[in-house]
Formats: sequence, structure tokens, C-alpha cells
Amino acid sequence: MKKILENKLALILVTLVVGGLIGWILKPSSSESHEGHAHENESGVPILWTCSMHPQIKLGEPGDCPICGMDLIPAAQASSGSDNPMVFEMTPEAVALAQIHTTKIGGSNGSGELFLTGKIQADERENAAITAKFPGRIEKLFVTFTGEQVKAGQRLATVYSPELLTAQRELLEAVKSKSTFPQLYAAAKEKLKLWKLTDSQITEIEQSGAVREQFDILADQSGVVTQRNIAVGDYVSTGSVLFNVVNLNKLWVLLDAYESDLPLLSTGNEISFTVAGMPEENFKARISFIDPLMNANTRAASVRAEITNSGGKLKPEMFVTAKIQTAMKPSSAGVTVPRTAVLWSGKRSVVYIKVPNSETPGFEMREVTLGNRMGDKYLIESGLQAGEEIVTNGVFAIDAAAQLSGQYSMMKRPQTKSLEVSEEFRNQITAVADAYFQVKNGLVKDKLDESQKALAAIDQSLSKVNMGLVKDQAHDKWMEILNGMKDARAKMASAKDIEEARKHFSMLSFHVLEMTETFGINKDVVYKDYCPMAFGDQGAYWLSEQKDITNPYFGASMLACGEVKQTYLKGQPVMDLSGTSSAPATHKH
Repeated sequence: MKKILENKLALILVTLVVGGLIGWILKPSSSESHEGHAHENESGVPILWTCSMHPQIKLGEPGDCPICGMDLIPAAQASSGSDNPMVFEMTPEAVALAQIHTTKIGGSNGSGELFLTGKIQADERENAAITAKFPGRIEKLFVTFTGEQVKAGQRLATVYSPELLTAQRELLEAVKSKSTFPQLYAAAKEKLKLWKLTDSQITEIEQSGAVREQFDILADQSGVVTQRNIAVGDYVSTGSVLFNVVNLNKLWVLLDAYESDLPLLSTGNEISFTVAGMPEENFKARISFIDPLMNANTRAASVRAEITNSGGKLKPEMFVTAKIQTAMKPSSAGVTVPRTAVLWSGKRSVVYIKVPNSETPGFEMREVTLGNRMGDKYLIESGLQAGEEIVTNGVFAIDAAAQLSGQYSMMKRPQTKSLEVSEEFRNQITAVADAYFQVKNGLVKDKLDESQKALAAIDQSLSKVNMGLVKDQAHDKWMEILNGMKDARAKMASAKDIEEARKHFSMLSFHVLEMTETFGINKDVVYKDYCPMAFGDQGAYWLSEQKDITNPYFGASMLACGEVKQTYLKGQPVMDLSGTSSAPATHKH
């Protein structure tokens, strides 16, 4: 019995040893333990996977989106990381799936440029209807589809006409008694001429003594067949339209101009336009006609320019965006947008603008003030500039995706920094901004004396601001800004050199930007610019009246250093966006 137990124990030990040895042999090496599961990037940071259509999905491994079933992509590929929280970025695949379309908007801007939209159309004077000159039956067709190019004199169809056979026989009988009854002969020939038979055809019938059973329908002009109204076997009567042919060598550019645009236009104005299919190519034409009547539905008049279609690049019904340099600046910068571009909730209206020159498609949410509705368009009183590219199809898809991902959307917006003040007060502080621009431009030119002299204009404009026009919170805010501007102005006036003046100018700029963002100024558009290299790479902001960068912190040495961080449009509220403070970071006062 004891011997049996010892044998069993030995067998168990052998089994354990063999099993452990086999397990050690089959154990995967550390280099293979995560093969096919690359959950970390080269720096050891875990990779998250997201859906291009549902960016709120964040998973630790690749697979399918649990909402739509699309393949997940690395989150790093889903966005280029725009620092503007009002911008929502999408992958090109998501843009295509959401069927997002954009359009440049028309209207006028403050520099005298007028933007209009419209279409390419065929020149109405180049249209021709080819009709049946005599009744008969269509025996053959030589042009069988629309869009075919034809030349003048080309055969289009062959017709058999019993009436024409009878008329030919009458002519042959009249020829026999030509000398006796010349009037009868003349009448028989005239009848055939009325049916558009040529003299050579009539002479051929007379000389041959035989009637022709079939006659050809010939093209009256060269062009493209836009409509074919007949088929083989059809019976046509005199005057029936058989084909429509249009010559596309000359085209019309038809643009929609609203009432506010018409005073800026006159015949002979040169226009520069692009079409959607060839955005990189510019075409030029001149206005030849302005419709004297307004369309009752759209409240727009048609403006026409004529262009020679060399190479046949342009096609009727192509969408056109045209720019016209006018002699005088418009009094209003109102623009119009299609109804499909606007999302609105109560008094709040939102559009999405395509971010220009962006590697990853990005769309900026922008609040706008709607004016009157004109047909299928809205007049935008404030919030947009002519020439900006807005989303006209797929707006809801962008807004819904932004909302689901936790970004700002129509239903979720940042707090507004702007306070309501009177138009009179806003006019008064606009004069302060104009004086500030003189100070800024002196530093741009590296002229300390010119900049310090311009400080007197700031004093004068500040003294004319009526503090009684603002109450409560607006009054307290203005007093804070006013004291800050006076302090920065005094220190800048006493600066011994331009570098010291520039340090105090940064504080002056901070208060001018606060004034602009809080109360608004009556300028069509101004820009919040930023130089990252100012004051030892700590950066500084300033307000500019022009889009091109002219750096007041470096002047001629680095004139174009900087970027536009924010655009302020007249009448548009300014949002309190975190991370965009314009306070100087280099020194304290």
C-alpha cells in the first residue's frame, strides 16, 4: 500500500514538472505580448480612437463606431487643434458624408468692393428654333440627342411630305404651259418658295421633270442642340418646332443686385468672377445691362455682363461669385444669405463660416442679426462680411456634431462680454479708437514723437465721452477702462525712448480692446492682432483698423510679425472666450 502511494506521488510530481516546462516553452515573449494591439504611440501615450461623424466617441482600441458603424480613426487625426473654441473641425470624410456645401456670400464691404452672386446663362439672342417649313412625316433623324454640336447647313432630319409632292407636280404641269399661262407658273414656284425650297432646288425639279419624295431639314445656325421635339415617324405641321439650338460662344453672366447695391453699379463696370467648378481661375467681363424692374419675390434686380466663351470652359447654370470695384464706398455693409444657411432659436440666429486656409476642414459658429426676408434669402444686418464663405447645406449636421462633442453650438454658447449702450455713447468711444489708431501707426513707423503727439487726440476724445450715457454695470466698467487708459497714456507720454513707450502702449491696447469688446465701436470691422515675439517672446496684443499685419511692437524690423486672433464686426456681440486675454504678460502697472 505504501509503495502504491509513493508511486502516485512520484507520478504527480513528474506531471507538474512536465506541465511547467511545457508552459514555459509556449509562453509568448515580451516583444510579442501586444502584437497587433498598438495602444500606445512612440512617446508611450495611449492612443484614443474616435468616429469622424461622432467625435464624442472615445475608445482605447480600433473598431467600429457603436452609433453609426463607421471605422474608428485615431483621435489625433480628427482635429488639427484649432485654438478658437468657436471653431468645430471635421475630417474630410465627415464633411462628405454630411453633404456640407459652402458658398461665398454677396454684398458690399467697407473698401468699396461689391460682391454679387448669380449664374451663367446662354445669350438669349443666340437661341434659334428650327421649325418645319412644310407639313410631313419624319423619315430619318441625323441628330438624335440633346447636347450635340451642329453647324449651320448641317442635315438634322429628312421629311416625307404629300403636300410637297402635290406642289411639285403642280409646278411640272405649270412648266408645260409656261408660255401660255405665265401667271400659273409663277404661282406654282412661289408656293414652293413659301415652303422654303431654294431656287436651285426648284430649278432641279424643273430640269429633271421628276418630283422629290423627301426633303432635308437643315440647321439655320451653328450651336448646341438643347431640345429635340421629334422622333422618327412623327407627323409635323408647318411651324412645328423641331429643334432648339443655342450658340454657346457668347454667354451672359446674370447677377442678383439688391436695392442697396444698385446705386453702386453702372453699365461699363468691370467685374471679376469665379465659378464653382474652376475656383482658381478668374474671368473678367463688363456690365452691359441693369434690369429696370425689381423682382417682387427676391427684391433684386438682374445685372447682366457679356463674355466670350473661349475654349468652351463656361457652361450655362454654373454658379458665379463676382467682385466689382465701385467708385464710391457703400453706406451699408449688409449682405444676404440663403435661408438654408441660418439656424435660429427665438431671437438668436447662427451661421457657420468655413475657416479659410485650414488643413483640416473647420467651421466657425457666428451669431448674426437677421434683417428682412427676401424670397429664399435673409438680409444680414450684422455679423458677416461680404466675401466670406458660409455653409449653405449641412448646417444642422455641423451644429449637432459640435453639441454632441461638448463644443459650443446653437444651444450652448459662451457668455457675452458686450454690454448694451446707446448709439451716441458708441460714437463717442469710436473717436477714442480712431485716436488710438494714430498712436499705433506712429509706433509702426518707428516714430516716437509722432506717436506721443497723437496722444493728445486721445485726451480730447476721452474728454468728450459723456459718462452720463452709461449706467450701473456699464458705468462701472467704463470708469475702470477710462482710468486704465489715462494711466497708460500718461506713462507713454513721459517715455524716454520708443521701447519704453511700446511697453506702456501694450497696456493702452489692453484697455482699448476691453472697450471694444465690452461696448463695441462703430467701425464695420476691426481686428485683434497678436505678436508672439513681443517682449521676449511673451507676446502682446493690439487693435488694428486694417487686416494686414503692421506690428507696432517691432516697427520696420519685423513689420509683418503677428496674426489676427479675432475679428470684431459692427453690431456683433463679443463672446467671452477663455484663453484669449489681451492683458500684457511682461510687466505690471
